[in-house]
Amino acid sequence: MARVTDEKPVPVGLSTASVWPLKAGTAFELAAELGYDGVEVMVWADPVSQDVSALRRWSRRTGVPVLSVHSPSLLITQRIWSPDPVVRLRMSVEAAAELGARTVVVHPPFRWQRRYGDAFGDLVDELEESSGIEIAVENMFKVRPPGGSKNSRVSAFRPSIDPTDVGFRHYTLDLSHTAAARMDALALAQRMGEGLSHVHLADGTGLPKDEHLVPGRGGQPCAEILEKLVSGGFAGQIVLEINTRHAGTGAQRVRDLAEALLFARFHLGQ
Repeated sequence: MARVTDEKPVPVGLSTASVWPLKAGTAFELAAELGYDGVEVMVWADPVSQDVSALRRWSRRTGVPVLSVHSPSLLITQRIWSPDPVVRLRMSVEAAAELGARTVVVHPPFRWQRRYGDAFGDLVDELEESSGIEIAVENMFKVRPPGGSKNSRVSAFRPSIDPTDVGFRHYTLDLSHTAAARMDALALAQRMGEGLSHVHLADGTGLPKDEHLVPGRGGQPCAEILEKLVSGGFAGQIVLEINTRHAGTGAQRVRDLAEALLFARFHLGQ
């Protein structure tokens, strides 16, 4: 895992996806109100998330920095910025540089993106070298195919859901994804080694879907991961990427986000 070079505490950020269906501006406001160290911008259908100038204004207005940018890698974001995944990743790196963010989070290529998949490793290396931005490839999970049996699961990613099968300079460890994949999160973190530079902190029960629960409400070793990171001198970023769309009220959303931040700070020894 990435190593500490000074005594600064590990920054804890809030993903703008954590306030969906509200807009990115709300994430900046809540991050400021609750004491998060910054935000991760999930680039998706929200027009503000696609607009670097608007994001910069929100950052200045609230005093909340952008820690990272999540490239539009989801199925539902395949035409945001460009239908070409190479262009989308390049634009994500450019956005991160303009916003002063350290990291771009990206998913592995889909299996049907053959040309992109063949060039993906070289593209990531090129963009990291030219920009100085860390491109942290995220672990994923298998899904049930259309018409498949209840227990059948396939990977939509090439070559697999585990980016360490290929090997990259930087990784994002997503604990909701490890839950959905029924993958050993501690073992995956160990395989990522010093390349582990970014964590999506959330929880899951082991159901084959992306739950993104508040940490501590599922079965993932969230506390143990954080404590091991600190003891190992982690110098990366922690981002809370939780699902609050079922929060009945705005007050409940705030309570969930506050609980998630408290969990992270407690187990990071902050």
